[in-house]
Amino acid sequence: VPLSRCFLWSLLSGPLQSVCLLHSFHGPGLMEPPVITEESPRRVVVFPTDDISLKCEASGKPAVQFRWTRDGVHFKPKEEPGVTVSQAPHSGSFTMEGNNSNFAQSFQGTYRCFASNKLGTAMSHEIQLMAEGTPKWPKETVKPVEVEEGESVVLPCHPPPSAEPLRIYWMNSKILHIKQDERVTMGQNGNLYFANVLTSDNHSDYICHAHFPGTRTIIQKEPIDLRVKATNSMMDRRPRLLFPTNSSSHLVALQGQPLVLECIAEGFPTPTIKWLRLSGPMPADRVTYQNHNKTLQLLNVVEEDDGEYHCLAENPLGSDRHVYYVTVEAAPYWLHKPQSHLYGPGETARLDCQVQGRPQPEVTWRINGIPVEELAKDQKYRIHHGALILSNVQPSDTMVTQCEARNRHGLLLANAYIYVVELPAKILTPDNETYMAVQGSTAYLLCKAFGAPVPSVQWLDKEGKTVLQDERFFPYTNGTLGIRDLQANDTGHYFCQAANDQNNMTIVANLQVKDATQILQGPRSAIEKKGSRVAFTCQAYFDSSLQHSITWRGDGQDLRELGDSDKYFIEEGRLVIHSLDYSDQGNYSCVASTKLDVVESRAELLVVGSPGPVPQLEVSDQHLLRQSQVRLSWSPADDHNAPIEKYDIEFEDKEMAPEKWYSLGKVPGNQTSATLKLSPYVHYTFRVTAINKYGPGEPSPASETVVTPEAAPEKNPVDVKGEGNETNNMVVTWKPLRWMDWNAPQVQYRVQWRPQGTQGAWQEQIVSDPLLVVSNTSTFVPYEIKVQAVNSQGKGPEPQITIGYSGEDYPQASPELEEIQILNSSTVLVRWRHLDPARSRATSVTYWWEGSQRKHSKRHVHKGHVVVPANATSAILGGLRPYSTYHLEVQAFNGRGPGPASSRSFSTPEGVPGHPEALHLECQSDTSLLLHWQPPLSHNGVLTGYVLSYHPLDDEGKEQLSFDLPDPELRTHNLTNLSPHLRYRFQLQATTKEGPGEAIVREGSTMAFSGTPDFGNISAMAGENYSVVSWVPKEGQCNFRFQIWFKALGDGKLGPPLLPQYISYNQSSYTQWDLQPDTNYEIHLFKESVLMHRMAVKTNGTGRVGLPPAGFEPEGWFIGFVSAIILLLLVLLILCFIKRSKGGKYSVKDKEDTQVDSEARPMKDETFGEYSDNEEKAFGSSQPSLNGDLKPLGSDDSLADYGGSVDVQFNEDGSFIGQYSGKKEKEAAGGNDSSGAASPINPAGTLE
Repeated sequence: VPLSRCFLWSLLSGPLQSVCLLHSFHGPGLMEPPVITEESPRRVVVFPTDDISLKCEASGKPAVQFRWTRDGVHFKPKEEPGVTVSQAPHSGSFTMEGNNSNFAQSFQGTYRCFASNKLGTAMSHEIQLMAEGTPKWPKETVKPVEVEEGESVVLPCHPPPSAEPLRIYWMNSKILHIKQDERVTMGQNGNLYFANVLTSDNHSDYICHAHFPGTRTIIQKEPIDLRVKATNSMMDRRPRLLFPTNSSSHLVALQGQPLVLECIAEGFPTPTIKWLRLSGPMPADRVTYQNHNKTLQLLNVVEEDDGEYHCLAENPLGSDRHVYYVTVEAAPYWLHKPQSHLYGPGETARLDCQVQGRPQPEVTWRINGIPVEELAKDQKYRIHHGALILSNVQPSDTMVTQCEARNRHGLLLANAYIYVVELPAKILTPDNETYMAVQGSTAYLLCKAFGAPVPSVQWLDKEGKTVLQDERFFPYTNGTLGIRDLQANDTGHYFCQAANDQNNMTIVANLQVKDATQILQGPRSAIEKKGSRVAFTCQAYFDSSLQHSITWRGDGQDLRELGDSDKYFIEEGRLVIHSLDYSDQGNYSCVASTKLDVVESRAELLVVGSPGPVPQLEVSDQHLLRQSQVRLSWSPADDHNAPIEKYDIEFEDKEMAPEKWYSLGKVPGNQTSATLKLSPYVHYTFRVTAINKYGPGEPSPASETVVTPEAAPEKNPVDVKGEGNETNNMVVTWKPLRWMDWNAPQVQYRVQWRPQGTQGAWQEQIVSDPLLVVSNTSTFVPYEIKVQAVNSQGKGPEPQITIGYSGEDYPQASPELEEIQILNSSTVLVRWRHLDPARSRATSVTYWWEGSQRKHSKRHVHKGHVVVPANATSAILGGLRPYSTYHLEVQAFNGRGPGPASSRSFSTPEGVPGHPEALHLECQSDTSLLLHWQPPLSHNGVLTGYVLSYHPLDDEGKEQLSFDLPDPELRTHNLTNLSPHLRYRFQLQATTKEGPGEAIVREGSTMAFSGTPDFGNISAMAGENYSVVSWVPKEGQCNFRFQIWFKALGDGKLGPPLLPQYISYNQSSYTQWDLQPDTNYEIHLFKESVLMHRMAVKTNGTGRVGLPPAGFEPEGWFIGFVSAIILLLLVLLILCFIKRSKGGKYSVKDKEDTQVDSEARPMKDETFGEYSDNEEKAFGSSQPSLNGDLKPLGSDDSLADYGGSVDVQFNEDGSFIGQYSGKKEKEAAGGNDSSGAASPINPAGTLE
């Protein structure tokens, strides 16, 4: 059986199964009921030259036999002359061939085909065969049609009838279409209607053409001669309908078909047609008006189109109407079409046949083509509510049924078979299928069973018990098992058993329940500013056995990185959107998915920013320009997700200040219009800018330009001043008006002046620039001044009077000093006698420091100034230095300059001193500290000593100890009996006879509290003649003094010995100069004869340099060089002579000891002499071979960066373990066992 002819097996149906499935059991030998597969249409129209072909094809096994009926009577095609029956398999079609026009008419009638085999009979629908002859226009005598101009006329067509729709055309003898318009119209019946005729319609060749598509022929009527009589008085007429002729008509419209209504009217002037529907508006999507509104076509008619349709013909003289009463009916259509079924023995068969139509169709049943009324009454079928029902069917009940529904509009036919078969149970679902689902979801285990009778299906667990005891398990009628709210322990094997009365069959289904995907942290909604970036993150949990992915969506669309664009950056669990724009806002979701489930978490992104531009401006109420007002309206701007707070209204004058915008003010953000107060004579072009909390947006497009009329000035200049720059003039100045206050193309200024206190006439002058010089004035005389704006339209308002002065002369007198009163050590009061204020504007007091009353005091001279009004007679001078001598001058001054000065000197008394400078704490022992300080920078008197106070920080119970140090020259003090376990705060104040001054405060502790001195980060670097030793003081370490000593290593003394130097621990570095180039030095750090650290360094350079004696002049270098060479030769000769005569070895060891002792003697007073040389000897005797590479500790920086080339290594305790690089002098001696004795080839020193 072809698959296209099979009924699909439904998952949710019981007995509905397919013949196709039977082939999986018994193969192609299984019998099949007959099924009509192809048939002719219900209506067949043939013409004289056409062959007649009726089709009927059907499938079935065994082979199908065909028979025909015509008009209900048995018809045998094989026995009819001229009939050829198809020999193709599964076909009962036949063809009739005729040789004259009457042949087809003899076969007209209603045909039906029956296809039968052992299982039943199928029946085709009725086929109506219609024969049509060659169309001909009946012969008639066409008389001329005479009509008077302005009257109506109808030219008839009346074409021959045809079973197929015709096409009608009106043309003239030149085969040109007759022009149609509102006056001339062809109706649906083919007639040509003239609403009123004109003399131009007078023609003798109006020809109606009829096109017959079936015969592919066109025939024409005899020409009609239309004769129009001209008249001088055409009478107006009210409309009258030419079609339809009566006032109303009833029409039946078929559901789903088009409905055509037509109204054609006559009258003069030509009427117009309108269509109305009383029950409601016309369905605009289905109605069309054609033929100049004379035809209404309603497509795809529905039941709701029932009702009255009025056509109204109108002209100025009146109207006429026609009412169409439309009833919608319908040919039969299926509600439930009977379907073929397979049944097992004992089942109940039911075929439903439900149809609808208007009027209600009549339904009849046939069995194997025979009406049920004609069958025997003992049949076991019954018909109930249109359904054919058979109970307890058996194989002998196999049949083909026909349901036929008919009303006056059509007929429906359906063939459906009942096929009763016996088949063993079979499960079509493969065995051992594995199903996977996640926790909380619903799983569906399939078990498609087939058989006749229909097998019963049950699901069992591994113990053979039904699984339906758990309410979460539910079965479907097609055998599928559903399990809702899955749990992890639902994983396992489930058994499906299908059984009927012939056998049973079982398969196993494996269910695996996986962990559900969960989004642990989804993206969070965000509000971001335009141009910024936003990042969404997503964390999800997946079952570890499942492949998974995290993807991102924007407004439901998958997001991907866009080639070279960096708009999106996407990696699993993270989405970054760069350069945000307003188009980026929306919903973004993280989608976590496996092949079993999908979870989505959504976040909303809002992009905020300054508003968009105001889209449109409108200037209205321009009639108010005479009052210098105008109304400005605008459309709201896009707020970009932040409410608009205000609108800024600006204007530009392209004539006076192009491309410069001025603000007219701001209005609230909910306002979209404003009435603006304008200035006269300004060319206003407006723009509006929206502002929200993110700032202003882009301005709107500029508005049209409006110009306000000219007017007199409304303002006068401000900042009017009158001042003389000579003794006999006065310069009047003012701030000019802004151009927008001119109120005219140009503005000038009317300046008036007169002496103050006089009531005489004003002098005046009109100028254009903001300056006027009044000459020939008396010296420093007050004037009344007015400045008024003037333009072509008039003057500004009355200006205010300003007082100005003519030029001044220098003051002639000096203030007379009365007294200088000492208020305190830093403040004095100066008094003087009153001067005439008319001759000065202010009094200046200038003072400066001349010196301190202390000896040897050096201070920078600084002048101070105090200016007081002219009527003041005193001034207070503050911020003076105590115990100092000052000089002051008092003088009057005015705009011209200062006058003569009065001067006097005075001294300030002693005050309290400033704080001591640089207080340092130095550890002496576990119970003592040495304090160092410097005297105050500001003594403010004669120092009498110091006050020292201190108290423990951690012991609140102890009181502060304080005592005087009466020696002002004292710089140090040793504190003893301190606790080794406490930290102290020390306060030191200097004193004068006025008392103690400001204190300097330091905190510190003894050596025991601070711990062992730490030189762990010490390092050294060297140049040619210097070395820098640096270290990092330990935080909290007590400061102390120690000695550093650079000892040269080598044979013989290298220049004068370097003495140990005292330095402080907090100093953190020390630089030693006067070193020899290319020399190894050993550096010792010790305190009180105790060695704290030892290290080595080597200077740069290629040779050692002997230090020149003091006072050696460069001009004598040549004499010194020659003398040195002679001396060297003498020394070599003496050494050589001694060695030859005695033959002994020179004790280098004794020589070195002697050198060390001699170097230590000057340091006896500094306790360095107590430092034992045993340590030095042990160190020297255990020194390894001097040819290794050494590395510095305590710094990652190369010491070579500082110009040195030293290699040093230390043990963990900081002791020296390294070796000096470079060649040993021992090797230079040629391998001599001597430890460095002087010889002609190993001299003790080198001269250069």
